[in-house]
Amino acid sequence: MKITAVILAAGQGTRMRSDLPKVLHPVCGVPMIEYALRAAWDATSEVPVVVIGHGAEAVNEFLGETARCVVQDPQLGTGHAVQQAESTLRGKTDLVLVAYADMPLLRPETLKQLVEVQKVNRGPLSIMTVYSPDPRGFGRVVRGPDGGVQAIVEEAAATGDQLSIHELNVGVYCFSGEWLWDALHQIKISQKGEYYLTDTVALAVQAGLTVQALVIDDLVETIGINTRVHLAEAEAAMRQHINHAHMLAGVTIVDPASTYIEPGVKIGRDTVVWPNTYLRGKTVIGEGCVIGPNTIAEDTKVGDCCEILAAVMEGAVVEDNVGIGPFARLRKGAHLCRGVHMGNFGEVKDSILGSGTKMGHFSYIGNAKIGEDVNIGAGTVTCNYDGVHKNQTEIGEGAFIGSDTMLVAPVKLGARSRTGAGAVVTKDVEPDTLVVGVPARAIKKLNEAKDD
Repeated sequence: MKITAVILAAGQGTRMRSDLPKVLHPVCGVPMIEYALRAAWDATSEVPVVVIGHGAEAVNEFLGETARCVVQDPQLGTGHAVQQAESTLRGKTDLVLVAYADMPLLRPETLKQLVEVQKVNRGPLSIMTVYSPDPRGFGRVVRGPDGGVQAIVEEAAATGDQLSIHELNVGVYCFSGEWLWDALHQIKISQKGEYYLTDTVALAVQAGLTVQALVIDDLVETIGINTRVHLAEAEAAMRQHINHAHMLAGVTIVDPASTYIEPGVKIGRDTVVWPNTYLRGKTVIGEGCVIGPNTIAEDTKVGDCCEILAAVMEGAVVEDNVGIGPFARLRKGAHLCRGVHMGNFGEVKDSILGSGTKMGHFSYIGNAKIGEDVNIGAGTVTCNYDGVHKNQTEIGEGAFIGSDTMLVAPVKLGARSRTGAGAVVTKDVEPDTLVVGVPARAIKKLNEAKDD
């Protein structure tokens, strides 16, 4: 059986008061439409169709090849929106699952339940409902004496008695494809000049056909986003869901309410995440780490048994047993090998620090390749940019870089070389050589000094 989702994403979202199309507003770092798309992919068998309108170009560009886009212009209501998918889907799918792009908390498992209800329904459609004392503007589900669904009444058109109904229309439907397209053409225009998809319920009932309802228990799943207030509610609910899953998987989150983890993040068990930590993008944290407090990691890979305090990491790689911070920054391309220590107020960009290297504090390392077991003194700076090019610094294993050393790239320092405090190194340094001064000059070979 072919099952295809139609995702409605054409609305203007005027109450968001934003230049960004509503469905591209992020929830836990991910545009809300992506959640709807993922759920649709999981619950159906075919490539989803997304109905776009306001901000169509931006939404289409974001979706790329993940969906088939059709444009609703002008925008004349939800029934008219689904009608835009007719030429794409008519005669090509058995069931049509319709959902909104602004409901990021709706789980694929719930959508699958609705599909299963419709598979055994002799009638042409099944709807999703929820009971709530707070209607949030949802339409009311009117049932007949036998308990069967009779109609969905929009809040603006509801009578006083209908407004007291607590069963709400979630706005998610599963239709028989064969029945749907003809039914859409029978919908009459409303006083607002729109065609409501909810009117398909009345059309089915008038024809003596059964409308089934899946009543869901989780109100959180039904949160739709129309304002920034709703956006914050969805963000909090999504964050709680993500954090809960990590904790069940063996991660200690000291204060979930002040910990922000995006859905693409992976964390190993026995890792402790302290408050005010933000883990974003495709970040991966290993086992047995201590992260935070006050740490931000974006698209960063961290190995096992690392301790990272009050650090900012962007596009970095951190191997096992590394200690960082507080107040350290790893920029894109930073790679700290096993056992590296990076102290407070240090910054590394596009550089490799070899295993066991110590970078105490107040230092900047950019466009550099640092060997193993190097000591980088306080205030060391790689002067890598000459106004045109980013130049490379290389430091051999076992070198000792004195405090306040300036390394003017391009420059190479050999293995076990040393610089005196305040040295300005403008020329390559041979292995086992001590250089001092401004500009730095060699004063002795270190292996000769041992002979003395």
